[in-house]
Amino acid sequence: MQLAQSRFGLTGFQLKVIALVLMVLDHIHYFFDFTGVIPTFFSMLGRLSAPIFLFIVIEGYTHTRSKRKYFLRCWAIGAVMGAVNYFMAVFGFGRADGFIPQNNIFATFAVLIVLWQGVDWLRGRKWIPGVLALAVPFALFAVLTRVPLPPTVMGWAFLAECTVFPLPFLTEGGIPFLISGVLMYLLKNRRGLQAAALAVVYVGWNVYAVWAMAGGAWMLLFTDFYEWMAAFAGVFFLLYNGRRGRSMKAFFYAFYPAHVYLLFGGSVLLYNALAL
Repeated sequence: MQLAQSRFGLTGFQLKVIALVLMVLDHIHYFFDFTGVIPTFFSMLGRLSAPIFLFIVIEGYTHTRSKRKYFLRCWAIGAVMGAVNYFMAVFGFGRADGFIPQNNIFATFAVLIVLWQGVDWLRGRKWIPGVLALAVPFALFAVLTRVPLPPTVMGWAFLAECTVFPLPFLTEGGIPFLISGVLMYLLKNRRGLQAAALAVVYVGWNVYAVWAMAGGAWMLLFTDFYEWMAAFAGVFFLLYNGRRGRSMKAFFYAFYPAHVYLLFGGSVLLYNALAL
């Protein structure tokens, strides 16, 4: 069931612009933190970006004319970025301090789409493909990260996981993003519950992290463990008016990899200049 549209609130296009601006702030801090002058609140605000994009991707995937093409677009961009990141890591094209960008949210979306397809198959009582779609990504993760492999095989496996089949838990956003993605898909068209699920996952995950890794030093939730601030993205889910708005699809697809590598290149130049 598709929710009724409203003249009020935010369109999908406006949500994308908001998420894009927050993402750029986050990545400015990510790439230029070494300067010591970029405030941490840039990344705190940036925590809202990925969940807003996740909400938009769920909406887009749900209503697209071709789920196959939707998946292939996300997978292809993720594969290209994964290949770039792989060759940077292997051939030492990082910054002089060893920093290499790990950004690749499209690979995460590709994994999530496989999981969502599995959910849809199970809903349609297609038990075998549904179980396989949900299980295979995690089986590959277990094999490639837990089973000892010869060095040559490991090298090719690393390239494959960067490109052909990105692995769960190693993708950008990690475990809480994958859990949120599956729950939000199950709760699509129920925006209040989507926002609640997001909040429970991220707040719970970070409270556990502080308890387990920092012995309950709760002030760290406002300094180092601020991923929980992603929960505030749920406000934007509730403001969505159900309208697509302007498209500019090509721009949004191109902007993500372009801005990542432009910011990285700028950080390399600035790092080298400051080192002189």
